Amino acid sequence: MSTIETITLPNGKTYEQPTGLFINNEFVKSQDGKKFPVENPSTEKQITEVYEAGEADVELAVEAAEAAFDDWGFGDSTHRGRLLNDLADKIEEHAETLASIESLNNGKPLSLARIDVQLSADCIRNYGGWANKIYGDVVDSGSGYFNYIRREPIGVCGQVIPWNFPLLMFAWKIGPALAAGNTIVLKTAESTPLSALYAAKLAQEVGFPAGVLNIVSGYGKTGQYITSHMRIKKIAFTGSTATGRHVMRAAAASNLKKVTLELGGKSPNIVFEDADLDKAVEFANLGIYFNSGEVCCAGSRIYVQEGIYDTFLEKLKARAEKNVVGDPFDENTFQGPQTSRIQLDRILQYIEDGIQGGAKVITGGKRVDREGYFVHPTIFADVTEDMKIVKEEIFGPVVTITKFKNVEDVIKLANDTEYGLAAGIHTNDINKAIHVANKIRAGTIWVNTYNDFHHNVPFGGFNQSGIGRELGKEGIMEAYTQPKSVRIKLDI
Repeated sequence: MSTIETITLPNGKTYEQPTGLFINNEFVKSQDGKKFPVENPSTEKQITEVYEAGEADVELAVEAAEAAFDDWGFGDSTHRGRLLNDLADKIEEHAETLASIESLNNGKPLSLARIDVQLSADCIRNYGGWANKIYGDVVDSGSGYFNYIRREPIGVCGQVIPWNFPLLMFAWKIGPALAAGNTIVLKTAESTPLSALYAAKLAQEVGFPAGVLNIVSGYGKTGQYITSHMRIKKIAFTGSTATGRHVMRAAAASNLKKVTLELGGKSPNIVFEDADLDKAVEFANLGIYFNSGEVCCAGSRIYVQEGIYDTFLEKLKARAEKNVVGDPFDENTFQGPQTSRIQLDRILQYIEDGIQGGAKVITGGKRVDREGYFVHPTIFADVTEDMKIVKEEIFGPVVTITKFKNVEDVIKLANDTEYGLAAGIHTNDINKAIHVANKIRAGTIWVNTYNDFHHNVPFGGFNQSGIGRELGKEGIMEAYTQPKSVRIKLDI
């Protein structure tokens, strides 16, 4: 059986898709030959099968990463940066193919997948520039000593990425880790492995040394082999809070490996009476329906000041109903399918819970009548703060809208959550914006915008939304290096 398959895209174009495990710079079959199917969520039909990594395969990947670590981590840092820049260039060169893979495998609209691809290249290129700028420090502790602090790579890093942004999360993970000198064993999400495997082929083409980047596909058990492995020194995980707890327990029970967790959210999006209402509606729409609502920081709890509540609700309903839901390869589509049947069923159950709990469906509230895992953009009003649809992360195109009176009122509402990933504030009063931003307990606050990322701005959560940060300086220096202090007593 081959580890490369020719796949025909919905637009009639073909490309060569790796289906093997990427270990030691080669696409290989799993040791037991086991494979699993990969589905197109728009059609509910199988795209291909990829090889599933077992414990023996993870062990081979770790061995390859260990063997590569010393030369990669303590070799020429400029060379590391050059290879990351070359990979970014290669991603841009293959941008349309990668975007098409994302649309085929994840279901996101092609127009938005193209943005993901560019953001992925930008992220990797940014960290390529960091590779030779990882400086230590000198500490003056008084006469008689010379003290210096080195920043060193951690070692073999395990990384587990989610299915909602397959290529972008691949880039967020490998960029800083490789730039800092670590080597990687990365597990893709079982439903969306294809774009990372294709990107591995590009890394192979630009000359990444064997063992530096290893990619394994599989289900939760494959991830458990990584998180509990005694020779993996760091685990970085993006996904649900529930799974994050399992990851942290496995890290602690094994070798107490370092952990970065980017987890769930139930983010408030606040609209004050003095906001530019039409712009606030646009960003509220983007905040919840972007990427089919499958965004950890989605603005899924909208709080609107009472003076504009009715007008805002009417405008958001009209805007949501304009969103084109359908074929990801149609350039007019804004919202594609949910990524899997499991996720579709989960969302529909939350909608039913909301209806049974007495919330009012303003629009949507049901599955789209066509093949594929499509859900109409849904708005709930007349909700109470104790409802499941207000408290729990739905991870779909479902939003609740609540009325509030004043600043103190909405700060309490915004902070009434176990999460703390992000929040939005819409107001033309900069003093109010800063005051509210400083009071909300969340890792990212967007003012008069939403879902607005940049590779220089750190991202991560408070509370049960995670530990550590991705992107920015923090995403490399804190996440993927460790300080070594050297204190020398001088004979003076």
